[in-house]
Amino acid sequence: MTRFSKYTTLFALACTATMITSVQASAQAKINARASGWIKTCNEGAAGEVCNVQYQVVSNDGQILTAVSLVELSGDAKRRIFRIVVPTGRSLQQGVQLQVDGKQATAVPYAFCRPRICAAEAALTDDLVKIFKAGGSLEITSINFQGQPNPIPVTLKGFTAAYDGPPTEIPKNDAQESQEKLKKQLEEKLKSGEIKAD
Repeated sequence: MTRFSKYTTLFALACTATMITSVQASAQAKINARASGWIKTCNEGAAGEVCNVQYQVVSNDGQILTAVSLVELSGDAKRRIFRIVVPTGRSLQQGVQLQVDGKQATAVPYAFCRPRICAAEAALTDDLVKIFKAGGSLEITSINFQGQPNPIPVTLKGFTAAYDGPPTEIPKNDAQESQEKLKKQLEEKLKSGEIKAD
């Protein structure tokens, strides 16, 4: 075996090992992830109401693997934004690929990256909303820094109900309930004169 052949063989083995590791990591990420389902939140701001119809896929350690948001701002700052959030370490040139029901993929360009996430954005159109309402599944694919695609499946089941319906009631966690209970107890003690406000 020539020196060139040895290096070629070693390079091929290294590439194969990297691909296997990447596939295993991708499979592991799918196994250790949980999805939120489609929800809608609305908040009143100084410039008007902001509603966000969203779906998140989060790893068991809390890292966002993919988040899809359809944001609508009413009032003075009227604006409609379609945003996809993925982890950092992405190849930015290709954008994020969006594919509904296995049809032609569309690229959504990256708008910004922060220390833990990168976000791709486009204008939210009525056509996109119609496609989501008629669709059954969505695949969001970002390309990692090694050039490997990281597809994340997202169900469109529940999208129409979330988009057309009222804001979703989000159950409170233990910390929020505890905080509210303490606040209520403090208010009762203030009213009864047991403690005085300064």
